Amino acid sequence: MINELQKMINESNNIVFFGGAGVSTASGIKDFRSKDGLYNIKYPYPPEEILSHTFFLNNPEEFYKFYKDKMNTLDKLPNECHKYLVELENRGKLKGIITQNIDSLHTKAGSTNVLELHGTIYKNKCMKCGKDYSAKDVFKSKNVPKCSCGGIIKPEVVLYEEPLNEDIIYKSINLISKADMLIVAGTSLKVYPANTYINYFNGKYLVVINNEKTIADNYASLVINEDINEVFKKLHSM
Repeated sequence: MINELQKMINESNNIVFFGGAGVSTASGIKDFRSKDGLYNIKYPYPPEEILSHTFFLNNPEEFYKFYKDKMNTLDKLPNECHKYLVELENRGKLKGIITQNIDSLHTKAGSTNVLELHGTIYKNKCMKCGKDYSAKDVFKSKNVPKCSCGGIIKPEVVLYEEPLNEDIIYKSINLISKADMLIVAGTSLKVYPANTYINYFNGKYLVVINNEKTIADNYASLVINEDINEVFKKLHSM
């Protein structure tokens, strides 16, 4: 299967990568929906509720207890997948990355055209005056991080009940629609509306790399149910 994937990559010159939480697990970041994922960890409130816009507004103390405990990925490093995608970009084959992750590991690895559908922990803004703050400011703060003006600082990550950025949606769909190869990796394709964007793909090769089945398996050119990091490690060595 790796040889087949390599052949498809060799034949393609407009590759787009669409990734989910499974891309970052090899970097030590928990995913959401697996048996060991964040949504199966016991908290006073369900994680889906904690990570909602309403909960953030009504209970910022509990929100930040969870957020600082589980979303701090500042010390995490890019893995084989992130590194290989940089190599593909440098070869002129990879045109863009669309990610559902908020850890910015693709950018940390050196990729330049990264569309973060759900935002990033690295951007934070005061809800009162709009002043920008770093991720370190937020994660090193005591209790709820506050701006110098007294306003609450909010991470620029897309919470439940919040819309995705329309410009990023447009750019993502545009990238996918022009691709000759789309690699979908580390995502269950269960999160709406992001899971609908792959429907705009009209290219030659649709490849799915994921530990579990996805809704795209039946019409994909190639499905690899293996560890993502191992797949890209093998590609790197070829």
